[in-house]
Amino acid sequence: MPIREDVMIIGCPREIKNHEYRVGLTPESVAELTQRGHSVLMEAGAGDGIGAADDDYAAAGAEVTDVETVFGWADIVVKVKEPQRVERERLRTGQTLYTYLHLAPDPDQTDDLIDSGATCIAYETVTGPGGGLPLLRPMSQVAGRMSVQAGAHALEKAQGGRGVLLGGVPGVAPGRVIVIGGGVVGRNAAQMAVGLGADVTVLDRSHDVLEDIDRQFAGRVRTVYSTATALNDLIGAADLIVGAVLIPGASAPKLVTRAMLGGMQPGTVIVDVAIDQGGCFETSKPTTHADPIYEVDGIVHYCVANMPGAVARTSTYALNNATLPHLLRMADLGVKTALDRDAHLRAGLNVADGRITCRPVAEAQGLDWISAEEALARLPDRTPEPA
Repeated sequence: MPIREDVMIIGCPREIKNHEYRVGLTPESVAELTQRGHSVLMEAGAGDGIGAADDDYAAAGAEVTDVETVFGWADIVVKVKEPQRVERERLRTGQTLYTYLHLAPDPDQTDDLIDSGATCIAYETVTGPGGGLPLLRPMSQVAGRMSVQAGAHALEKAQGGRGVLLGGVPGVAPGRVIVIGGGVVGRNAAQMAVGLGADVTVLDRSHDVLEDIDRQFAGRVRTVYSTATALNDLIGAADLIVGAVLIPGASAPKLVTRAMLGGMQPGTVIVDVAIDQGGCFETSKPTTHADPIYEVDGIVHYCVANMPGAVARTSTYALNNATLPHLLRMADLGVKTALDRDAHLRAGLNVADGRITCRPVAEAQGLDWISAEEALARLPDRTPEPA
């Protein structure tokens, strides 16, 4: 494949994580890149999970090829989920990886990315001009809504749950839903639970967040300032508990211990949306869509680490809406220049020049780190030659 000095080569492999059907680029995103003169390499079959055929990508200007070519030639590799070990082995010095990483609870991935020499930008730590995490937000919206959907199913007796219908029926009380955290995940979970007719309580430590939720739901959701005592009291009567805690870039705090499970009703369902960051329940461990639930001390745990992958088309288009603008700037300007000029994109830099550049990741793993600015000073100005 010939190299042109004035274009960037963007590569998008097929996702290989268990039951992951999303894809890093839609055909529409490919068209935006190719219309600007950039080259796009799509692995054959990458868009099958969202109903986008290879012909759709070819019509948008992409070259459909094999995974070795994608990783071997791409200047920027665009994905959805964290790279699996075989993918990490394909990364090279000077290449840029643009995807969700969730490194804090994953030292093996961190070590491999450091060793790869690649520049690694994590969607989940890119910030926005008005605050927040705009590249994480769309998947948090999806996961928050799915958490109640998944929890409602897990509450069925055949799944090990208490046999409770969240909305109840006339003459029978609705199910009780406790949402730990009032951020994007928590609000979307509360919205779905309220829509089903459940009895909903949201805990958070921010008075502003609690006041905002109270206004948003006009009294249909109870708000409680989160303390260990309040949490312990509430979970004892809950049917469904949604863990929606996020500390950007860092491991999630373990707010519910194993000992606290003993005070819950048998068959209570826990949905840990924070599992990507290690989970906020002590007994959480990552599960997959193929085998999503397990029990500990009679409590049903749902801890799927890629929940939005189950609704791949909705999730992929929502994600591309958020990630494409930064990708276009990196393609147009070069990665280093784009990072230099945009502090919000620079906040997404987690690994560069063989060093960690995200302080919460380093602190979670007890490793040294350098600032993104220091790492960028060491990066070359030009995109790399292909392997």
